[in-house]
Amino acid sequence: MRYKLVIAEKPSVAQSLAAVIGATARKDGYLEGNGWRVSWCVGHLAGLADADSYDPKYAKWRYDDLPILPEHWQMVVGKDKKKQFDILKKLMNAPDVTEVVNACDAGREGELIFRSVYELAGCQKPMKRLWISSMEDSAIREGFANLRPGADYDGLRDAALCRAKADWLVGINATRLFSVLYHRTLNIGRVMSPTLALIVQREAEIDTFKPVPFYTVSLELPGLTVSGERMSDRASADQLKEACRGAAVTIKKVECKEKSEKPPALYDLTTLQRDANRLLGYTAQQTLDYLQALYEKKLCTYPRTDSRYLTGDMADSLPVLVNLVANAMPFRKGIAIFCDAAQVINDKKVTDHHAVIPTRNLKDADLSSLPAGEKAVLELVALRLLCAVAQPHIYSETVVIAACAGGEFTAKGKTVKHPGWKALEDAYRAKMKDAEPKKEGAEKALPELTEGQTLSVAAAIIKEGKSSPPQHFTEDTLLSAMETAGKEDMPEDAERKGLGTPATRAGILEKLVSAGFLERKKNKKTVQLLPSHDAVSLITVLPEQLQSPLLTAEWEYRLGEIERGQLAPEEFLDGISTMLGDLVGTYQVIKGTEYLFTPPREVVGKCPRCGGEVAELQKGFFCQNDSCKFAIWKNNKWWAAKKKQPTKAVVSALLNDGRVRVMGLYSEKTGKTYDATVVLEDDGQYANFKLEFDQRKGGSR
Repeated sequence: MRYKLVIAEKPSVAQSLAAVIGATARKDGYLEGNGWRVSWCVGHLAGLADADSYDPKYAKWRYDDLPILPEHWQMVVGKDKKKQFDILKKLMNAPDVTEVVNACDAGREGELIFRSVYELAGCQKPMKRLWISSMEDSAIREGFANLRPGADYDGLRDAALCRAKADWLVGINATRLFSVLYHRTLNIGRVMSPTLALIVQREAEIDTFKPVPFYTVSLELPGLTVSGERMSDRASADQLKEACRGAAVTIKKVECKEKSEKPPALYDLTTLQRDANRLLGYTAQQTLDYLQALYEKKLCTYPRTDSRYLTGDMADSLPVLVNLVANAMPFRKGIAIFCDAAQVINDKKVTDHHAVIPTRNLKDADLSSLPAGEKAVLELVALRLLCAVAQPHIYSETVVIAACAGGEFTAKGKTVKHPGWKALEDAYRAKMKDAEPKKEGAEKALPELTEGQTLSVAAAIIKEGKSSPPQHFTEDTLLSAMETAGKEDMPEDAERKGLGTPATRAGILEKLVSAGFLERKKNKKTVQLLPSHDAVSLITVLPEQLQSPLLTAEWEYRLGEIERGQLAPEEFLDGISTMLGDLVGTYQVIKGTEYLFTPPREVVGKCPRCGGEVAELQKGFFCQNDSCKFAIWKNNKWWAAKKKQPTKAVVSALLNDGRVRVMGLYSEKTGKTYDATVVLEDDGQYANFKLEFDQRKGGSR
């Protein structure tokens, strides 16, 4: 029998695809049936080889070896993923397999994951591409009915591979250059470094900010309060206040305008991450993880999208989707649902994938069984769909301008004529635990007033304020800054602008946190992103080209050209190689920076759990791998009972040999001291110790 081989990115996705196309028989590392075999990649099975694969001398970091520019790039399979790669290689080259279908995520990285395996396996079989935006059964069936030639995505593969090579070149060369010159490991990345520069620059603006006081005179009138313009001089404000006391106010102008506020656009990944951070307190990575889980559970469409619109072929089915989403959401009870599909349809603004929306599977799903994070993100996506197709928010705004004692005063009032989409948003916010009370002043209607009318001043007061410094970045505001960084310097028709892509920004932030460059600090309800001392130091020594958002924004533009076949990959990579050669050849160490960075921690041995480096800190000896919890505390109770503290030499011996001879241990029973060998026994959760004594003559201890 002949088979078509489908390769997905994850086992969970492979199972969903297999169920739809009838490949239900379980085999070792794949599923089979109905003329199909379905297997998976487990993420990036293969990646670019480390520098020492090109030459063993690169295992040591030396200035004289830079820049490292591979002539022929090598791909390698991760040791922990070799078993699955071998299964895929065997399946791809099996004589009964006639063609291979790339069913990895429909985007740049998914294309790279599949092509790397396809090429490393030496596969020559015809290649097709499954391109879907939803994991619903109907979408999967339609996708398989309309498989596209794999060659149609060669440009996407080229762009993905160029992105990986560019990141390798900058990461390897810049990291080694600055680490060697400044004598400590300094991780440099083409997106990480400009992102860090944004944060460091913001903190510098906050630190140097000097508040400027201002004064505003307000007058209490019958039924309303009018306020004057800000004044920098207190004496002038006092003078105006005294002049207005007991005086009459003349209404100079009453202007009433009806205004309409359009519904918000649908979510792309970045705007969803921003709202989830602001409203729910989730990090960008958490939101992406929750959304990915919802996608795999067939409750939401493809997460890593940069589009906020839907395609024309979705218009007819949209009203049905909107109604079932509305019925599934508790916050919309009592609110009439409206659906203007034209507001969210725009084929020209949809690139690889349309906006994030819920799927029709909501109708039969038990939403109460979802984990809290997934449920909250799903409700946010559902709210945005209902709002985006709803009627506009219509209100009348009244502006009153009054005169008194030579000064001009204003008041604004608002009357809602038709709540429109805001009724849904208000209902959603009201159900939130930390819902903020509405500011009444902004909604308050003004009394009926006519031009030329005079009113008496009941009271005149001075309100004192100070100009505010820029705000510390949160993930919400940083994602926005990343999205628009360098925008003004990019061509108008640039498809991708800013730092990174919607798919990569969350990972960049997590890398900066894990590398110790960024710290999340809670302040009231918000979590601020603050740079560490080393982050400020790194940006101080980095040249402008590596911290400017323009470089990476331009790269994203060039990658788009490669994807469309308008730029040769070699030309793109040659430009990066030239830049790195210039950097290595011309960069001069900044004088006086010997004490700029935190001194590097001295490594005392290898971690018995993960093989990472164990270093001495103030309170003990800790594995430097963030995900590993191995520790030997200096105030350890076992050692304290023996009136000893583990020293650097003792811990080094324990880590390297598993045992160490210690003199003068205290005996709680006898009150005397003795010598013995201490043995390290790590159970994976705690570092434990036991004693071994020398054998005495006669065989007794």
